[in-house]
Amino acid sequence: MNADHVDRVVALIGDGPGSIRGLRRLAVGLAVGGKLGGGDHDADFQAVTEALHRSPEGKFDQWSVATDDLPASLGRPEHFVRLGTVARIEKGRTGIQAAAPGPYPLVVTAEHRQSCDHFDFDGAAAIVPLVSSAGHGKASLQRLHYQEGRFALGTILAAIFPKDPQRFSARFLFEYLSAFKDDLLVSRMLGTANVTLTIAKLSDVPIPSIAAAVQARVDQIMGLCDRLEAARTAREATRDRLTAASLARLSASDMEPKDFLTQARSVVATLPALTTRPDQIKPLRQTILNLAAGGKLVGQDPTDEPASELLERITSARAAMKGNKGHRNKDQVISIVPSSVAIPHRWESVRLDAISTFENGDRSSNYPSGPDLKSDGIPFFSTKNLSDHRLGFANLEFISPAKFSSLRSGKLKDLDILITLRGSVGKFGLFKASENITTGFINAQLLIIRCLDPEIVPYLVTCMQSEVFDRQIAQLSSGAATPQLSAGKLAEALIPLPPVAEQRRIVAKVDALMALCDRLEAALTATDTSRARLLDALLQDALNTRPLEEAA
Repeated sequence: MNADHVDRVVALIGDGPGSIRGLRRLAVGLAVGGKLGGGDHDADFQAVTEALHRSPEGKFDQWSVATDDLPASLGRPEHFVRLGTVARIEKGRTGIQAAAPGPYPLVVTAEHRQSCDHFDFDGAAAIVPLVSSAGHGKASLQRLHYQEGRFALGTILAAIFPKDPQRFSARFLFEYLSAFKDDLLVSRMLGTANVTLTIAKLSDVPIPSIAAAVQARVDQIMGLCDRLEAARTAREATRDRLTAASLARLSASDMEPKDFLTQARSVVATLPALTTRPDQIKPLRQTILNLAAGGKLVGQDPTDEPASELLERITSARAAMKGNKGHRNKDQVISIVPSSVAIPHRWESVRLDAISTFENGDRSSNYPSGPDLKSDGIPFFSTKNLSDHRLGFANLEFISPAKFSSLRSGKLKDLDILITLRGSVGKFGLFKASENITTGFINAQLLIIRCLDPEIVPYLVTCMQSEVFDRQIAQLSSGAATPQLSAGKLAEALIPLPPVAEQRRIVAKVDALMALCDRLEAALTATDTSRARLLDALLQDALNTRPLEEAA
């Protein structure tokens, strides 16, 4: 593979983050499979064997590699040696938390380096974390590092220095271990609560004994990948800035209504060129929701019944509630509250508690605990069931109907909105009763928002997904380590309320645009998946070391 070959592969698979990672893996696979040219596996292995027999590390037989030591399809064991035979492995010497800033890079598990007032090592090294990046008993390594020159190293990492840099390249070792980290490194991690990789296990990792010239070619390809990645990063940053500027312009509060349509058409025309990754769809969705809550997504109809009349009906509904509990007088309910955003004529800005009631979960001695929870019965919803503004029904726990009957509050009704009050405050989801699940109950970390007019619910859910509502939740919450939101503070959140007819148009338009976003996101994801499959196929072909007549 040379620069022309790389250009052709990039033209085929693109230069997204996944494609560049795949190209790196492919280059290593070609080298391991003996298809990059410039070397003879058997001759190289023989040379390494003779050198090892003369080295002080001990008998070479102790470092031989068996078939079972290699991941499937990686190659022939006679072409591999143990990492400990060809490299010196040093554990980091600097405590990361106590390190003093200085002129030397401090390599840590995070993507970016810190700085340090001293250096521990001097040279080129592949660096491997010795602790799981996932924690909680799960083996995982998010990334490895490559470092040159003088550097400090955290105590939870290890540096791999080739004993003979002319024979083994530190950059090649880094790329090889990165390409196959799950098979070579993660699979060797041990532990239950704290999952770690030991120096001894790291020394056992099989390393291909390929020619130094081939390793040098891999290094050259990686340099090209570095430049491709840097160019892509710069280009994507520019694209993101242009997209953000376009979407921000749509949301600008000072834009005249007559200018909005022209600006919207311009943005729509340029979005296909600016949107190339699935993650770029998220800000587009958020802009749609922000426009909806700001009254800019659909036009206003002067014949619509104004929102003030809707609030009059809500006032009557509140007054008719049993015992008149929670009733606010008419002036409190329908009075206009100063809004943080400009809203159209015939809209009203109202407190959330003006259009809904709140209900906590049962906090009495009747509240169910471990022994009460069953595998079926009445579902019990907690914070784990809320994600992406949706209420999930996976991993539900249940209580018996008899226990449910004894609860004083927190019982769900159709079209109730559940919202979190502690931890990740403001997460919410809509409960829709179905034939299978007609009710449920909530734990003490959730609150029920129950609209006084069910017709408001679709628009309220849409509004609550906007930054108009999200910013208020952040301001109304308290506590840094564990944020909390009280029902009293939540009541102060302001809702920009349109006329009912306009609410229906807004929800219909949001649904249509979100469906379009879904299709665009699915198309981009499918493209990424196809590229990943193509790279996997190319890699498997690269690692296939059988002679052509055997493969036929």
